[in-house]
Amino acid sequence: MAIKRVEEDNGGGDHTAREYSLFITSRGDTNFTRSWRPLLLQVRGLVILLHGLNEHSGRYDAFAKKLNANGFKVYGMDWIGHGGSDGLHAYVHSLDDAVNDMKLFLSKVLAENPGLPCFCFGHSTGGAIILKTVLDPKVKQRVAGIVLTSPAIGVQPSHPIFAVLAPVFSFLFPRFQFSAANKRGVAVSRDPDALAAKYSDPLVFTGAIRVRTGYEILRITAYLQQNLSRLAAPFLVLHGSDDSVSDPEASQKLYKEASSSDKNIVLYEGLLHDLLFEREKEEIMENIISWLNSRV
Repeated sequence: MAIKRVEEDNGGGDHTAREYSLFITSRGDTNFTRSWRPLLLQVRGLVILLHGLNEHSGRYDAFAKKLNANGFKVYGMDWIGHGGSDGLHAYVHSLDDAVNDMKLFLSKVLAENPGLPCFCFGHSTGGAIILKTVLDPKVKQRVAGIVLTSPAIGVQPSHPIFAVLAPVFSFLFPRFQFSAANKRGVAVSRDPDALAAKYSDPLVFTGAIRVRTGYEILRITAYLQQNLSRLAAPFLVLHGSDDSVSDPEASQKLYKEASSSDKNIVLYEGLLHDLLFEREKEEIMENIISWLNSRV
């Protein structure tokens, strides 16, 4: 552990203590992490959250405070190449590195909070990382459940040629930005204020996707498609019907094929990719919290 900084936020009745820290991965990279702890309530559960592609854990501050208000301590990690963590911005050499970092981070969180049930939350590519992590039987035994919003289980390249060239280009020119695969013009929320906040955030990457990163997303989604039936952990998956980034039908496939005895799916008609930044975010957060509360 390299540094720790703690600050308390009592503004607006939040009563949250935020902590920022760094930890060294098994590769020697430094990952930035943060946590939110309720000041007035006893902690009765843990939530580890993973952000989506091109964003960072700080975007989930409002959600973390809602969880704090229900007695959950929340941890967030900026995965490699994102936010405050090491690496070229939005470049991911291997999503398996992110999976391994998630396992290490989970062990760290559980060691700091013995005896508390731990849940994992992942959005989009963060959801794919969570899924692959929990497919490890050793991890599944340590997690009380997972929540996924718009998980990247079914993702199609923006142009068919990308799928053909990605394996070769990702080896020869891994950092090259494929302009035809630029997702900046794809609507991810129907709330213009949320979009303005996202794309004015200096820690949010707005450039064209890097070839290696895109290839890694295709690779992890292909793996998950072949292994959905192995998921045995309790889960809740939420998806917008009009999501054009990750396929809502893939979430339905996850629900149907997973071997979990405790599984739930919610499809929101007309909503887009960034569910927690849609106009209906309060309802969506309440649905997630209700699911968590019933399993603590």
